[in-house]
Amino acid sequence: MSTKALRIPAQRTRNWLTVDEFCEELGIARSTFNDWRAKGRAPKCAKLPNGQLRIRRSVFEQYMAALEDVS
Repeated sequence: MSTKALRIPAQRTRNWLTVDEFCEELGIARSTFNDWRAKGRAPKCAKLPNGQLRIRRSVFEQYMAALEDVS
């Protein structure tokens, strides 16, 4: 029985941001993200079976556009 690594195209994996990537894009600390999430200010996240969170890139872009509209 051979095992082959599942190959996922890079473009497909880039449709999702990790929380660390989100924080880096905004220049905020992880604790700030957690605070925003607790207050309902963070973008919608998907929770993976291992408990990690991911943010769809399209959601991130909409989130940023909404911030621009406010100012």
